[in-house]
Amino acid sequence: GRTTLNGEGLQHQDAHSHLIAASVPNLYSYEPAFGYELAVIVCDGMKRMYADGEDVFYYISVHNEDYAHPPIPNDPGVVEGILNGMYKFKPGKAGLKHKVQLLGSGAILQQALKAQELLEAYGVSADVWSVTSYSELRRDALEVDRWNRLHPEETPRRAYLAKCLENVEGPFVAASDYMKLVPDQVRPWVNGRFEVLGTDGYGRSDTRKALRSFFEVDRHHI
Repeated sequence: GRTTLNGEGLQHQDAHSHLIAASVPNLYSYEPAFGYELAVIVCDGMKRMYADGEDVFYYISVHNEDYAHPPIPNDPGVVEGILNGMYKFKPGKAGLKHKVQLLGSGAILQQALKAQELLEAYGVSADVWSVTSYSELRRDALEVDRWNRLHPEETPRRAYLAKCLENVEGPFVAASDYMKLVPDQVRPWVNGRFEVLGTDGYGRSDTRKALRSFFEVDRHHI
C-alpha cells in the first residue's frame, strides 16, 4: 500500500497491483484489514486450490501497520462477506440526523473508523464497511448482469453488492491505499452518490500521517 510501506521505497508503493490482478480471470485478489479476514481467505484458498483442485490462485495484500485486531464478529454472514468482498464492520450511531456509508480497505479501514467518530460530532451517523475485494464485487456484479441479460424471461438475479446496499442510505465514501480506480470498479452498482479517495500520483517517502494527508485518504479527508 502507498501509505504503509513508505520507508521501503517506491518499488513497494505500487498503488495499482489490484488493478493488474483484476485482469486475470482465475486470480482472486484481496486486501484484508484484520487477522480473522486473512485467516478466512487463506482457508478458502487452501480448500479451493489443494482440496478441490481448482485452477485458481490468490493475491493478498497484507500491510505492516501496528493496530489492534478484533476477534471475528459473531455474525454468520461475515465469512461470506469476507470472501465475496465486503461486509458491515461497525454500524453508525443511531438517532442522528444525517447518514453516510464509509467503505475502507486494509489499513485504511482504521482511518474510516476514526472518521466515523469525527462525523458523529457533526450529527452524522456513519456505517463502516470492510471491503476485502473490489475486484470480487465487480466480478460477481458482471456475472449477474450477464446472466440477467441472457435470461430476460427469468427472475432477475441480484449481485452481492446490491444485496449489501439494499435499503442502505448514502452517500458513499470509499477510501483506499490504492489508486481511485480500484474502488471505482464498483461505481455502476452503487445506488447513490459515490465519492472515491485513493493514492493517485507519485509516492513520497515520509511519515504515514503526512503521506495519508498528502494522498487525501486520512480520517479528515474521509
